[in-house]
Amino acid sequence: GIGGTLSGNALALAAMRATLEHVLTPEAFARTLPLAERFAAGVEGVIAEFQLPWIVKRLGCRAEYWFRAAPRNGSEAHAAADEELDRYMHLFALNRGILMTPFHNMALIAPDTTEADIDFHTRVFREAVTILTQVG
Repeated sequence: GIGGTLSGNALALAAMRATLEHVLTPEAFARTLPLAERFAAGVEGVIAEFQLPWIVKRLGCRAEYWFRAAPRNGSEAHAAADEELDRYMHLFALNRGILMTPFHNMALIAPDTTEADIDFHTRVFREAVTILTQVG
């Protein structure tokens, strides 16, 4: 659970318990981890295809792409931020029915995500990058 002023109430605790018992199960992770790997591999394939200096980071069922080489510290990460590119990629995906976290293009793979969903994202990501490379 996540702590905070509003998360110590009975409803929040019941929701955390239900999540731990019924959602974050070994069966769910057996399904979502390979999907997150597929997501990362798809994005990495597009990045390699277009020879972009971008990276993909994955932690469990969470995967995100960054529009920069791997930063060595916080200052490098901050300096490499591109808010316009972040907004473009987020809105490009959103306008095609894909909801990514808007602050760093992160996907949280849910148990009901399918391989077709992952492959659709890869196609949309490739389409966005194709347009970017033609314009830029």
